[in-house]
Amino acid sequence: MDTDPAACIKNVKRLVVKVGTAVVTRHDGRLAVGRLGALCEQLKELNSQGYEVVLVTSGAVGLGRQRLRYRKLVNSSLADLQNPQVELDGKACAAVGQNSLMALYDTLFSQLDVTSSQHLVTDSDFRNDSFREQLSETVKSLLALKVIPVFNENDAVSTRRAPYEDSSGIFWDNDSLAGLLAMEVKADLLVLLSDVEGLYSGPPSDPNSKLIHTYIKEKHQAEITFGDKSRLGRGGMTAKVDAAVCAASSDGLILEKTSCPLCVLLIVFESRPDAFVQIASLAIRTGNGLLLKGGKEARRSNAILHKIITSAIPDSVGDKLIGLVASREDIPDLLKLDDVIDLVIPRGSNSLVSQINNSTKIPVLGHADRVCHVYVDKSANPDMAKKIVRDAKIDYPAACNTMETLLLHQDLSNNDLLKELLAELRREGVTLYGGPRASSLLNLPRAQSLHSTCFIFSSHTDCIVTEDREVAEMFLHRVDSAAVFHNANTRFCDGARFGLGAEVGVSTSRVHARGPVGVEGLLTTRWILRGSGQVVDGDKGVTYSHKDLPLQTQI
Repeated sequence: MDTDPAACIKNVKRLVVKVGTAVVTRHDGRLAVGRLGALCEQLKELNSQGYEVVLVTSGAVGLGRQRLRYRKLVNSSLADLQNPQVELDGKACAAVGQNSLMALYDTLFSQLDVTSSQHLVTDSDFRNDSFREQLSETVKSLLALKVIPVFNENDAVSTRRAPYEDSSGIFWDNDSLAGLLAMEVKADLLVLLSDVEGLYSGPPSDPNSKLIHTYIKEKHQAEITFGDKSRLGRGGMTAKVDAAVCAASSDGLILEKTSCPLCVLLIVFESRPDAFVQIASLAIRTGNGLLLKGGKEARRSNAILHKIITSAIPDSVGDKLIGLVASREDIPDLLKLDDVIDLVIPRGSNSLVSQINNSTKIPVLGHADRVCHVYVDKSANPDMAKKIVRDAKIDYPAACNTMETLLLHQDLSNNDLLKELLAELRREGVTLYGGPRASSLLNLPRAQSLHSTCFIFSSHTDCIVTEDREVAEMFLHRVDSAAVFHNANTRFCDGARFGLGAEVGVSTSRVHARGPVGVEGLLTTRWILRGSGQVVDGDKGVTYSHKDLPLQTQI
């Protein structure tokens, strides 16, 4: 392995250099002027060779503390000196020291014919996406003019309090600030200077500690025992390693998962003009183009609603977002436009859904059958069972989530609960049919369709009424329907009741969306990758790591 430091900057154009309090000050707390002078000379040399240099410096608090202590000593009486000395406020020290620190940098760089600029930041600044973007642009402009930007945390106005912890998740010392800046300005190299010879496997004072040339997180993280933090600053070797790892892991390859509209939807619905409003609102919210064909019974209502809604759509979107299909004869031709229409959603009877499914190549989202079951177990609470069964059938008989099949445990065949349930339904005008056993046992007309009488699910909504938790859990996990309920009415399967807002219907498909389909069901996934020149051929020997990044608002 090449140990020549020059090899580290062989392909480097832009670098961030960080100097801590222990580097810029002597052991007595005074500025190490000679050391700072040598540092500025080296940065000047890099600058003259065409490197773009950003400096992150500490030392303002230490320098300010030294000056304020001297000023306090000069203005104190002999009696004052006999009293215990109160620790100086760190923010006041930072305010005084920053002025002196930058004055020194400006003097040193000016002697070397180099221009520097001052930048004071806080962790809260980096929560603002506009700030981060503007910061990058400013640094880019300064570097193009061969200016050396000098950064420091603005401790004078920082909201951070002792004990210092990374509560913001952004940065909490100048080591982590340097790592963050290296990522923001897309630096090629991050240099963290220290008064320690390097990274040791243990505390540097321990004679058994070994110097580590190249840190590999997976190999060394569990092996290293870090010593105390810096003698003057907030950081230390732990902070430097964390900052270096953070900067190194940012290779400029960011993958973003976004949502986008499906594009053009054809929705065919029967009667119910209120469905027009729900569907139109979803189209506007998701950015989908919409072709609507309503039932002839509500033709005039749909025309008026279409006029009102499209007139409210801003010009930037256009009133063509929602189109109204006037004639039923146009539907077969529209169903052939699989290169234009992306999804068909039928809302209506089983025959309508089946007809559309069988006459188009366009994907269809909906439910061909809407047979919802309520199964009353032998351990069901009688009052609860009667309440759920009655409401599931009587509340809104035309809805797709209405109970069509009532199933009962065989132990209830001679139970009063069964008789009460049937009597309740008959009083409400419900016509009852039975399967082979139920028809003979209860003297009910025989059902013509076996599908309606057997425990065969349409994958819409099914419910169990039971007090036996084990039986309930078995039902909930084994019944493969879009919605499965325990001791709750099937009528709850609704977009509004699920907190989804408006819905275009309930899907029993296992592809794309399932259950009540609201906004998310009308969106699809789109992947965006932002890189900085990576190529697949360069993957050889590269190990990629994946981690979640903070959400950033794109303006």
